[in-house]
Amino acid sequence: MRKVERCITAGLLCLAGVMIISDAQGQNNAAGIISWRRCLSQSPEFYATDEAVRIADNVLLYRRDTGGWSKNVEIARVLSEQDKAMLRKAKGRKDSTFDNGATHTQIRYLTKVYNATGLKRVRRATLSAIDYLLEAQYDNGGWPQSYPSKGYSRYITFNDGAMIGVMSVLRDIARKKPEYAFVDESRRQKARNAVKKGIECILKCQIVVYGKKTAWCAQHDEKTLVPRKARSYELASISGSESVGIVRFLMGVDEPGPEIIEAVRNAVGWLHEAGLEGIRQVRKEDKSKPGGWDNIVVDDASARPIWARFYEIGTNKPIFCSRDGIPKATLAEISHERRTGYSWLGYYATSLLAKDYPDWQKKVGSGN
Repeated sequence: MRKVERCITAGLLCLAGVMIISDAQGQNNAAGIISWRRCLSQSPEFYATDEAVRIADNVLLYRRDTGGWSKNVEIARVLSEQDKAMLRKAKGRKDSTFDNGATHTQIRYLTKVYNATGLKRVRRATLSAIDYLLEAQYDNGGWPQSYPSKGYSRYITFNDGAMIGVMSVLRDIARKKPEYAFVDESRRQKARNAVKKGIECILKCQIVVYGKKTAWCAQHDEKTLVPRKARSYELASISGSESVGIVRFLMGVDEPGPEIIEAVRNAVGWLHEAGLEGIRQVRKEDKSKPGGWDNIVVDDASARPIWARFYEIGTNKPIFCSRDGIPKATLAEISHERRTGYSWLGYYATSLLAKDYPDWQKKVGSGN
């Protein structure tokens, strides 16, 4: 789940890191600091460097015995011998997760380093982590937030792109993307089957209101598939954020059948209806508040549509919530701590509706 602490991941926690970036001539130059969140966006030459291998070895150290990785960790930092010893002792922790990009991003990074270096230890770890993704899938096609899981982490989780992140890696493997050429055919077939089941689960989870398909909750029951709440302020609802990622994934399906096309069009229709007009969210300096600022919503007739993170099922009214779990109609009604420490409003669907969906429509044809 998204936390305030995420905001400092690329800053204070990685001050010991070093970034090497290749220039146009392919020369490696020290250029400051690399954070884990930037490790997947380096130039191709970077992944063959000693620095990239150092980070890959960090990734291996941070991996849990259960098969995945924990979240909100600055993996790219330089580790002391004491750090390494502590990580070896922590390998038995059962906190492997797909939340906040964990595990599937590590797999993508290791894949880049393996293709650039051919290091066998990196290949072994990558294949083993792919097995972990496959093992974590429910029989109905969904993935939990964490595996092994307990509490709300057992729910099928779209929140923060957890399930879609896993499925994206497996789809790349199934499609024989060049970077996954090292994956054997047995695993590739398993990935293909897993993606197929995952899509079937997504379609079954799409929320129906008064006989009409809408979009998705951030998490769904792992058995009944009904919308479920997670943390106290994350109520069962229709998500204006996570639904966008799901739609994008479905639009990426090769030769989509009628069910997928219908699901996308209904979800996009819902997103059009759910856009909030005439308001903007602004960060306002307010020295009377903790931290000296506040998030407020102001009227603005010229503002572009903005989407709420959560909508009440049945009414389509935005939901805002403090840690007491009581839904409120406006951002101003919840606590300052939740108002400034969580993403409640955003332009989540802007580019999807303006460009991606129209392009997809041309691709699939209006007659389907």
